[in-house]
Amino acid sequence: MPTGPVLLTDRYELTMVAAALADGTADRDCVFETFARRLPHGRRYGVVAGTGRLLEALARFRFGDEDLAAVRAQGLTDARLLDWLAGFRFTGDVDGYAEGDFFFPGSPVLTVRAPFAEGVLLETLILSILNHDSAIASAAARMVAAACERPCIEMGSRRTHEEAAVAAARAAHLVGFASTSNLEAGHRYGVPTTGTSAHAFTLLHDDEAAAFRAQVAALGVGTTLLVDTYDVDQGIRTAIEVAGPGLGAIRLDSGDLPTLATHARELLDSLGATGTRIIVTSDLDEFAISGLMAAPVDGYGVGTSLVTGSGAPTAGMVYKLVERDGVPVAKRSEGKNSVGGRKSAVRRHDASGTATAEVVCSGPITPEDGDRDLIVELVRGGRACQERSPREALAAARAHHEQARSAMPQEAWALSRGDCAIDTVHG
Repeated sequence: MPTGPVLLTDRYELTMVAAALADGTADRDCVFETFARRLPHGRRYGVVAGTGRLLEALARFRFGDEDLAAVRAQGLTDARLLDWLAGFRFTGDVDGYAEGDFFFPGSPVLTVRAPFAEGVLLETLILSILNHDSAIASAAARMVAAACERPCIEMGSRRTHEEAAVAAARAAHLVGFASTSNLEAGHRYGVPTTGTSAHAFTLLHDDEAAAFRAQVAALGVGTTLLVDTYDVDQGIRTAIEVAGPGLGAIRLDSGDLPTLATHARELLDSLGATGTRIIVTSDLDEFAISGLMAAPVDGYGVGTSLVTGSGAPTAGMVYKLVERDGVPVAKRSEGKNSVGGRKSAVRRHDASGTATAEVVCSGPITPEDGDRDLIVELVRGGRACQERSPREALAAARAHHEQARSAMPQEAWALSRGDCAIDTVHG
């Protein structure tokens, strides 16, 4: 059975390659750009994520015998096309925003220069990865901002596709989530993993105390006990009786969380458990997290609202041909127009280092003091410019995001709907 990424694509890419091979245009030098025409309604920024995963996939983008058999079985039997696919190796160049950077409408997030057939074949691969991961990272960044340095835990694996869960954990960690519940994300990318027990474990036992004793015996007093299976007050009292005042944390997963957290803090303190933390879960998003700002909460577990479209609306990126044999080309369709020519992009900053504008231009940009070039080299001649392990790539993206985040203006972190955090100037 095919195992690589080549069939995770759309049929029309192969039919375009077949037609271009037939009429002699397959080798024309082309430039494709990935950008978002607009941000989701009211969002003030987007975050680029998925570049590391894309480079991993590009290195494995090969048509083996089973892949070619699958193509033939779906009616794509053109001999010229199949021969070309059998020998396909990407030979072009890729540039783009560093993973973890911010993007705005029209930002040239990724640029591919290659012969037409090679470039067009990558459209679905690029968009499926960047659109998904950037949507998750953009939503997660809002949650991190709302948490005001209290840790966020990604726990959405049970609400999405199994591989999407791994990618979501990676994207969330990139923008500041402290840990994930997903073991594969820990194995593949080095994201710290965490998790203790569900209500089922409490219900398994004859009483709550027996469940707590079993968990503490297995995991130690530093564990987190889920105290809302029956009665929260009694659950907290039982947790401290079993584990002692050195219990690591309690978890609240239902009810009026601000009220419950405040009461839980008072009760824990009265029992001498002043160092026991309070972790809250239950369909949290950035607005719920913000609503808990005044409550004595020490951490947030986020699942459904992060990994589904309701909380992480699409990044809306598209992949368009903007240059052919050195000549700018553009789509003129109403509402879906593009700007021809390969783009340059810089971010302008004031004297204090705060970002003030993004300048995007078809051609060179005259530099000013405080400018930061946004486009970096990613692939040259089909080979990644930096050989990094998946863990190293994520660590670098996380560090870059922290640096870029520190330069964003304060209004970027407002959760209310508003304009983009900085203006984009198109030249």
